[in-house]
Amino acid sequence: MSVTASSETHRQHIFDSAEMGAIAHLYRGEVYRSTIWRTRLDNTTNWAIVTMGIALSTTFSSPEASPLPLLLVGLLIAVFLGMEARRYRYFNVWRARARWLEMNFYAPIFTGEARDDSWQVTLGRDYTAPRHHISFIRAAGRRLRRNYVWILAVQVVAYYGKIAIHPTPASTLAEFVDRAAVGPIPGWVVLVIGFLYNFGWLAFALGTLWLDGREHGDGKVAMG
Repeated sequence: MSVTASSETHRQHIFDSAEMGAIAHLYRGEVYRSTIWRTRLDNTTNWAIVTMGIALSTTFSSPEASPLPLLLVGLLIAVFLGMEARRYRYFNVWRARARWLEMNFYAPIFTGEARDDSWQVTLGRDYTAPRHHISFIRAAGRRLRRNYVWILAVQVVAYYGKIAIHPTPASTLAEFVDRAAVGPIPGWVVLVIGFLYNFGWLAFALGTLWLDGREHGDGKVAMG
């Protein structure tokens, strides 16, 4: 009895030629949409890189130039990261569907291994009730770990390098701290805020990494 039930559970639906053709066109459509949204992700990253490049050029244009642009660019980076996280949530929908078809439809054709028909139910429900497969927080964490952490690292190195060497190399720690002052704001306050800013990004990256691990730590392939 249990063997029969197990066989029914793992019985694979046999698609006819019309259904196979429809699924092939569906897969091409999902890949196309994921490619379009992938391009939009790259555009947002490019904006962040160009903005950082402008800040670097302005700050290091002369020894007397202010390091303030490197501080302000951090706000734009956060805005771009938010925009990219939103776009990633849409990209992830199309990517997940295409990957789901690859794993559960195309792979069994090549391997000859039958798969559980529940994959069709999962995909069908995703089409009838579409939704994002990943939260905004986790999406932002993924983009931060994969791209923006390097942009932020360049910002940190460039800022501390600027106040350390311009207009002349700082000879004491007190001089280094004084150079970080912004208008009436003391240098030590600016440095503490900068430390908290960067530590916050690091904590956010690690926290979302933990969330992703909790979601997919069992090694199963899931939608999103």
